[in-house]
This record gives sequence, C-alpha cells and structure tokens, in this order.
Amino acid sequence: MATELPGESAILDDLDKRIVHGLVVDARIPFAKLGAILDVSEQTVARRYRAMRQRGVLHISGQINVVPLGHARWILRIRSTPSGAFRLAEALARLPELSWVSLLSTGSEVMCVSRARTAERRDALLLKLIPGTPQVTGLIAHEVMHNFPLDEDWPRYSAMLTAEQLRALGPGRPVQDAAVLDAPVALTPADEAMLAILARDGRAPYAQLAAATGWSAPRVARRMAELLESGVLYFDLDFALERMGVTVRAAIWLRVRPADLAAVGAALATCPEVTYVAATTGPTTMTAALVCRDTAHLYRFVTERLGALDGITDVEVTPALRLFKQAQVLMDAGRITLVR
Repeated sequence: MATELPGESAILDDLDKRIVHGLVVDARIPFAKLGAILDVSEQTVARRYRAMRQRGVLHISGQINVVPLGHARWILRIRSTPSGAFRLAEALARLPELSWVSLLSTGSEVMCVSRARTAERRDALLLKLIPGTPQVTGLIAHEVMHNFPLDEDWPRYSAMLTAEQLRALGPGRPVQDAAVLDAPVALTPADEAMLAILARDGRAPYAQLAAATGWSAPRVARRMAELLESGVLYFDLDFALERMGVTVRAAIWLRVRPADLAAVGAALATCPEVTYVAATTGPTTMTAALVCRDTAHLYRFVTERLGALDGITDVEVTPALRLFKQAQVLMDAGRITLVR
C-alpha cells in the first residue's frame, strides 16, 4: 500500500499523486495518454506537472547507468574536519559525476555516490581530488556489487490507482545490471548530445533532441529505446522530500553474513521506507537509504524490520543533517533549486 506521510496533502492532492505514479512508471508518457488513463484532460495533467516543477517538488532527468558502460558505481563516505564539512558537501554537489550528496548526522562526514564514466576520472576523484582536499581526513569507498530492485519505486502511490489503470500504465523499466550484457555499450557524440539534454530535462521534446543530434525525431526515439533497453539510460524522479512529509532521511550500513545477503537485500527492497538497497564491498556489506516520518518511525524500522531479519550481524544508522544534491538536482531548504 502507499505510505501516507503527514503534510503530504498540503503539497500533493490525490490527482497529483496519481500523476506522480504515472511518471514514476513511465517518465516520458504523453500527457494525453496519462490523462486518458486517469480520466482527466491532457491540459489538466500538463498543468499539474508544471505546477509541481515550479514549486520545486519534483524534477525528471535522464540518467546514465555506468555499469553497462563497463564501470562501477561507488558509495563514498568522506570524513572531514567539522568546520569544513558543509563547504565540502557544497563543493562535491557541483561535480557532475557525484550524486546524492548529504551531510551525515555526525556533522563531519559527507556521503555521496560516484558514477564516473572513465577509469581515469574515477582515479582522479578517488585517489587525487577528494583525498587531496584540505578538509578531508578520511575516505571509505564502497563499490556497489549488486543493486536490489525495489518492489515498487518510491513514493509508492500504486494503491491510489485501479487495477485497470495500473495495467494501462504497464510495468515500467527496471535498471539493467551489467551482467545481462555481453559487452559494454559504446556511446557516440550524438548520443552524448541527447543524454546531456535529457539530464537537464527528462521530458525534453523529440524535436529538441533531434536538433541537438542532427537526427530525425523517429531516429531519436529509436535510439532512446535502444539505450533504455540496454540499461545505459534510465529516467529518475527527484522529489523535495521534506515538502512531502518526510522529516528523517538516513542511510543504514549493515554487516550481513554472505549466505544471507540475497535474502536480506530482497526483504529490504519490499519495505516502504527503503528507497535504495545494495550489496557493497568495504567494511560493511550492504547499505540502504531510508525515508521516515520521524525519529520514532526510524526506531521502529530498525527494531522491527531489521530486527526480524536473519543474517544481520551489525547495524550503523546515519541520519542526514542536510541533502545538498539528489540524482541530478541541487537542493536548498528542502526545495529543488537548480538542475546540474
């Protein structure tokens, strides 16, 4: 069922939530089609979408999955001097290869995700740029070994639609693991031009993409479908979570017995509070991102959800003091302010 959070109704009404779910399933769904599914006009869907964007509530971007390109995803925990952590997080948020930049509750640790697309840029980030920053006192890099797909993407509004509406929307497109591919995908300059526009606006019109690539609109559509099928391209929705009733965001770092990794990861992927879960290398073997109504909700998740799972030998919980960047957007006072 959808998780109702305090304060949501002031930001998103029921129709907004149904529109959001449609966009989560298919970020580029034509508004005419989505309106027909939801039994409202195309103009109503378009107006509601524009309003949510203008209020800084959501943003859609096309993201590159570096794994099918032959590279790894890394989750970084960067220790800093207490006085320099805020400035460090601000600087890291402006690097295009880094996403999900947050200052953790220790006040002197920044967490982020690296999606460097070349080995040279990865080494520059992990071995030179970040360690060489004066305020950095330590770095732990966790390579993502396996991403566990969620049973439903957050904010989990599917229960607000009828079974017929859900069938009409379809199942959506999961991000594909590299293991499915025979060889890394090579991107052309025209691909890069298209992807750069989609990173700023995941719903950019085909005509705009055609002008940037020199292709016809049908060719753009075919190539986009190929990149989606390969898993190189996926569409992500960034939300202003604080404006949707979320007051606590946290990461959990788990030590899980190897034989139990798959079962624990699959179980966490069904939890309404979990927005991301992966098995990783490093001193902990699994990490998950959480959204909770409040600290009491977080406590219940740790004691009841995690406590019921076999195989977990140690848990560290690190709430976020402030989120500086999500997948593609910069944040300020809980509002989407700038697309990078």
